[in-house]
Amino acid sequence: GIVLELLKEAMVANLGDTKGFLIDGFPRELKEAEEFESKFGEPKLVFCLDCSTETMSSRLLRSQSSQHFDSDETIKEGIESYHQAAKPMIAYYERKTQLRKVN
Repeated sequence: GIVLELLKEAMVANLGDTKGFLIDGFPRELKEAEEFESKFGEPKLVFCLDCSTETMSSRLLRSQSSQHFDSDETIKEGIESYHQAAKPMIAYYERKTQLRKVN
């Protein structure tokens, strides 16, 4: 609820001449997607960055900002957790034909 209120405030404050908004990293799971749609309506388009587990791992290992990923095992667990949460949401948007995967 808090994230949705923050999004609403930011979107309303920036309506002006905009044709839309790009929201990075949200929703992260199906429940958030459904809450977003009930409050704002369906998004016209959803992008999903589609890369292999190996690519994710190597990028997290190189990243200075990923200090909470301090080992290969922690990274593996984080990626598995991401896939578990994201898979139903990705399938949801694929059914609505508004998902675009970007390699």
